[in-house]
Parts: sequence; C-alpha cells; structure tokens
Amino acid sequence: MATRRHCPVLHGTMLMVSSIALVLYCTYASAQNILEEPRREPESYNEANKVLSEGDVQKSDDTPSRHEDANHSPQPPESVQTESGTRWEATEGADLNEAIPDGEEEEQNLRDEVQETTDSEQQQPPKDQFQEELVIRPLQSGDIYSSFQFRTRWDIDFFQKGKKVSHYRLFPKSLGQVITKFSVRELHISFTQGYWRTMQWGQPFLSAPPGAELWVWFQDTVKDVDGAWKELTNVLSGIFCASLNFIDSTNTVQPSASFKPLGVGNVTNQKLLRYAVLPREIVCTENLTPWKKLLPCGSKAGLAVLLKSEKLFHSSFHSQAVHIRPVCQDWQCKSTAWELRQTLNVVFDLHTSGQSKREACPLASSSKVYVDITDNSQGELFDLSPVMSSLSQTVVLGDRRTYSTGEIHTLIYNNHPYRAFPVLLLDTVPWYLRLYIHTLTVTSKNRENKPSYIHYQPSKDRLRPHLLEMLIQLPPNSVTEVTVQFERALLKWTEYTPDPNHGFYVGSSVISALVPSIVAMDTNSTHEQPLLVNLPTPDFSMPYNVICLTCTVVAVGYGSLYNLLTRTFQVEEPSPGLAKRLANVIRRLRGVPLL
Repeated sequence: MATRRHCPVLHGTMLMVSSIALVLYCTYASAQNILEEPRREPESYNEANKVLSEGDVQKSDDTPSRHEDANHSPQPPESVQTESGTRWEATEGADLNEAIPDGEEEEQNLRDEVQETTDSEQQQPPKDQFQEELVIRPLQSGDIYSSFQFRTRWDIDFFQKGKKVSHYRLFPKSLGQVITKFSVRELHISFTQGYWRTMQWGQPFLSAPPGAELWVWFQDTVKDVDGAWKELTNVLSGIFCASLNFIDSTNTVQPSASFKPLGVGNVTNQKLLRYAVLPREIVCTENLTPWKKLLPCGSKAGLAVLLKSEKLFHSSFHSQAVHIRPVCQDWQCKSTAWELRQTLNVVFDLHTSGQSKREACPLASSSKVYVDITDNSQGELFDLSPVMSSLSQTVVLGDRRTYSTGEIHTLIYNNHPYRAFPVLLLDTVPWYLRLYIHTLTVTSKNRENKPSYIHYQPSKDRLRPHLLEMLIQLPPNSVTEVTVQFERALLKWTEYTPDPNHGFYVGSSVISALVPSIVAMDTNSTHEQPLLVNLPTPDFSMPYNVICLTCTVVAVGYGSLYNLLTRTFQVEEPSPGLAKRLANVIRRLRGVPLL
C-alpha cells in the first residue's frame, strides 16, 4: 500500500509566497484609499504657504530650473489641486523644516517670557523693611531722656481672600497670627514703670500711663467683639509674659469719642473699640525679654544692644510699647501695608554709664541717632551734623489728680498765652467707687466752664466700671479743675487683694487735644497721675484670732467628751514589795504554795 508523504520544504515555500501576496494586496488597497480620500491641508502648511509666497524658500539643488525664468525672477512652487478644492503647495523638506520651526520657536519663546514674568510676579515676596532710631534729649532736671523706636513695615494684606500668609521675614510671626486670627485692625499696648513728671520733664514723645494699657480696634467682620477681646488678652498675656489675663468686664470700657484710629481708614463704629488699663501691673525683665525678641535682630545687634536690663530698671522712668496699624504703601494709597512700631522711652540719671560699642543690624535699612538741643542753653557743647530744628513745646497737659474725702480733683493746664484749645477728657473709675454724677463741676479761672459734650456710662457692681467722657474748652493760660464726688463701697472679704491696707489703684485719666506744631495741628494725648484710694478694710487679724480661739475650745471640749465615751476603766492591785517577790521566788523553787 502506497503512503503519501509531506514535503516540509515545499510547504514552507508556499506559506511564504502566500504571506507576501497578502501583504502586497493590503498595501495596494491602502494606497488606493489614500489617493481617493480628499486631502486636508494642515495649519502648519498655511504658515508655510505664506512664507513661500513671499519668496523666502530657498532653491533646491537638484531642481534649479523649476524656480528660475529668463529674468531670474522667482516662480511660485508647484501646486496640487485636490478634489475638495483645497489648494496646498509643495516645497522642499529642508525648506519647510527651516520655515515652520522659526515662527513656532519665536512664539514659544514669547510665551515662556510671559510665563516667567507672571511667575516671578506671583513668587516675588512682599516688600518689607526695618528702621531704627534713637532720640536723646537732655532734661532740665539733669536727667537724660532716651527714646528708642524700631519700625517694621510689611507691604502685605493679612485679610486677602483665598491667601494665607505663612512666610515671615522681618515681621514677627506671633503678632501676624494674632492679627489674622482675631481680625485686629489696630493694636496698642504699653508697659510702664514709674510716673512721667510732666511739669519737670516736659511732654514725652509718646505718653503712657503707669502699669499696663491696651486698646484695640477690631475689623467690622467680628461678630462677638467681647469674646474676641477676652481671647486676645489671654494670648497677649502669654506673648508678653504679663498679667493681661486679669482684664475682664470690670476694667474694660468702650469709649465713644476717644482713641480714634491712628492708621489708614475712617472707622466710626465705636462698638469695635475696647480699652483697658491695669495700673497695678509691675514691669520687669520678664516683659522686656519677649519685647526684644520681636525685633528682627533681637538684642544682638543694632540699637537694641543698648537696652540693658540692669540699666533700664534702675531708671526713674521706663516705658515699652507695641503699636500695630495699617498704613498706605504710597501717596495714592491704593493698597495698604502693616506697620509695627516698638518704642521704648527711658529717663536715665546723668551719671549713668552706658555701652557705646555696638554692631549695626544687617536687616535695618536705616539706623539714626538724634540729639535734641531745644532746651540746651550751651549749644556749643554739641557738634551735630546736620543741624536739627527745634521741636514743638507742650501747651496742654494734665499733671495733678488727687482725691480728698469722697472727692476727685483733676487739674488740666493750658499754658498757651493767647489760644484756647478743646480737649477730650476720659475717666475710667472702678465700680467700687460710686460716683455722684450730679456733683460734677468744671471751673476755669474761678468761673464755671460747661462741657460741650458729656458721655457717662454708670457702673454695675462687679460687672463694669464707670465711663466719663467730656469735651472741655480750655481758656488760654489757665488751669481747669474737674471735681466729682464719690462713695466707697464695701467689698466682700474674698475681693480684697493680699495687701488690702496698701490701697486700690484707679487708672489714669486720658486727655486728648489738638495742639499746634511746626507743620500742622497734632493730636496730643496725655495721661494723668493714677490714684491710690483706701477702701473700708476689715481687720483681717480678728477672723484669725476667732478661728484660733474656736478651734481651741472645740478641741478641749470635744477631746474630753470623746475620752469619757470611749475609754475603758480597769482596777489594778498594787504590786507586791521586793521582799514578798523574793519569798515567792524561793517558795516556787521549793514547790511550796505562794504567799
């Protein structure tokens, strides 16, 4: 039987031929579809067509006669008309590659430049600067008045929507976060040790009452101003290591006319203002250290190296303050910036030695020292360049505030020879001094001076203090006296201080006036002397004696009764003598019964 064998070589050859035929057929079919399909002109060819029509295409080496005529004038390139009516022109591959990328590269470069400019504007940090200055004024009493001012300005908006400030360079981050969190518009805080003697030293550059003073303007977006005020005082107490957490409703007021905003903006809603003062606050090194840490260079360089604790706190007067407010960035005031002013005023003794060697703060744009020679009769002792002009003199001041039996006296001086000035007097009196407002009298030159504006808010026991604001016209070269009677309240024994016999402090009165200066009218604020009032104080030693006597009686009586009720009585026979005991020992040895 014959068998049929398969040839592997022949079978492989037939498969190869079939595969080649199939590939050729597919290639032919695809070529036919391409020729029959209407051709679409790319956008890049339109640009190439424009370039080629202007004669910018170079000649091809292999077909020179196609682009030349007898006059050697350039001819348009060959064109192909498609079935769809679209006209596109063919050119050399090299020419097209040279023409198209040039335009795209210029456009891409332009986009890159615009993008880089936009990115640089977005990434450019806000402008900030730091300045420091020192003003030295010799006083008539022989002391030296030194006023330090450190000014930090930052061109930024803390309340811009959708933008959170996270990078800080010169501006303290702790204060920036306080402004943002509590929506603070202006913040003014001062810590003062000692009393400024206006009659001897003249008017200070920046007045501050003894103790701690705080007044804040909030943004109009704050709904609960009292709640924000309470939280703000607690935070500031931790930042400055002070007792500001003792500020509550009993020593906080809402002035109606005083403490106008010092920054840009016209705010008329007095409900956004809070003011408080702690006249008993003691200023020490714990308050100075965090204050110096707010400076960009700290106390390591610049004028801050002169602030030595052992010198400052042995002076006659020392006051440190922080002022934050919005200001204009330029004269057009289209945008605002934030200004932080840290001031320190101190009165040194004439023989106090200081440190003269210091290093400049590298972050400060300017560091200046001024010497005031207004009251110096021996001007030849100073060699100043440039010469400093004279400063304005004080014409309105309040220096004396005393109280007699149930009556407060306030004296306001106007030493201008021929000009009268309106002043705004603000008095904050604690609730335990019950004012009789009907006894209020204002006299000038032994005549009644009726105030043109009076705002009085009576106190509530253990809730809020008295608030008295008056607008008074001061005659020229006069002394105006304001008196009001009061009655002392009796406190609970838990409301007295640990040293009740020392007395209770009443905050300083604030006098605001418009006084003339070299340029224009300046707002001059003066703080008067605080009061120390003695309240009815019980004899706290009597409760101690009563407690001791009562405890003694109770211990003796209760102890005796307890012993009678709990003690057990037993009758014990007297012990035998020595002879009897020896006899019993002998009888025990002999086995005889004991006696």
